[in-house]
Amino acid sequence: MPDFEYSRWDGSQEFTPQSADQIFDEFSRYMLDYGEYMLDNLEQWQEENPDVVDLLIKQGYVDRDEEGKFRITPKGIRRVESKALDELFDISRKDKFGKHETEFRGPGQTVHEESKPYQYGDPVSNLNMHETLKNALYRQGGGSPIEVCEEDLVVHDTEYQTSCATVVLLDMSGSMNRFGKFGQAKKVAMAMQALVRGKYQGDFLQVVGFYTYASPLSERELLYSAPKEVSIYDSRVRLRINLDQPPGFVPEHFTNIQAGLQFARRVLKRQPAQNKQIITITDGEPTAHIEGREIVLIYPPAERTAQITLSEVKRCADEGIHLSSFALIEDYFYLNLVNFVEQMAQVSGGIAAYCNADDLGNMVIDSFVGGRRNRRAI
Repeated sequence: MPDFEYSRWDGSQEFTPQSADQIFDEFSRYMLDYGEYMLDNLEQWQEENPDVVDLLIKQGYVDRDEEGKFRITPKGIRRVESKALDELFDISRKDKFGKHETEFRGPGQTVHEESKPYQYGDPVSNLNMHETLKNALYRQGGGSPIEVCEEDLVVHDTEYQTSCATVVLLDMSGSMNRFGKFGQAKKVAMAMQALVRGKYQGDFLQVVGFYTYASPLSERELLYSAPKEVSIYDSRVRLRINLDQPPGFVPEHFTNIQAGLQFARRVLKRQPAQNKQIITITDGEPTAHIEGREIVLIYPPAERTAQITLSEVKRCADEGIHLSSFALIEDYFYLNLVNFVEQMAQVSGGIAAYCNADDLGNMVIDSFVGGRRNRRAI
């Protein structure tokens, strides 16, 4: 135990209370792990220490919805995303996180140090006035007024910026509760949202949570999300759930990677981007799959579930989607999980990696940027 010394406060010492930013940052760290449950604590704070909650409201991080319940504002969500990006990817290293360059030229970011003769269709906004006037002066041999002809025109060259549509599949099964795995994975997804908004505005990004089912997550829903609670503890499970007439109780803590991939493939099919990719973050083998209009829950993991999931992996790859899969192995070196994500990579021609949750951020961002590099021929 550390030793502390205390003295009576006589009023002369400067007291610096925590700012609203500091309070909200601390609160949001708990939200990464526990999600919407933390909003209930604000009700208790309001009763015990209303000044703190009022400070968050005044700063614009928290407000109440139509039903009077506390919610995180868009400003608060943006702060969580930006903080996640700062912490995970060290955004100060601009050389690592600048826009990806390709050898292709076209509409994109201006490169001021390079110019080229004007061609019909080049944006006039990219006109290099200095070089244009110099060409006109050289052609007419000096003097004034300077008469500019089309042959004098020079425009700044531009770099083609690939656009990409990405779906992040986030495992929300019960085991993600352990060792802070879900909080770290959610932080990565939120940081990617900040990255796309700040540096890849032409990209499409959708986060999808998968468990027994799969569902899209808005930015607020992602912040509020948490792993599904384990609801049955049988050592062996064999259940079939009718999707059209589901029973009143459905255990949701299973791992349905196939449903996530199927949902992602349908989302990406509607996107016009030339490059499409799915990034899967999971900590377990699939224990659920879809057969017709039924969801099949099987534990321990079964070969049939693995094969049906891999068939969906192949469908994604056949549609030109790049797949990257990341296995979180916090609990132990789970050989079967590693083998499965490697199978996903073999079937799809994509990437497989296993890592601890703390190492996930840089690996995912490298995969995200790498998945943007290929400009598909039309």
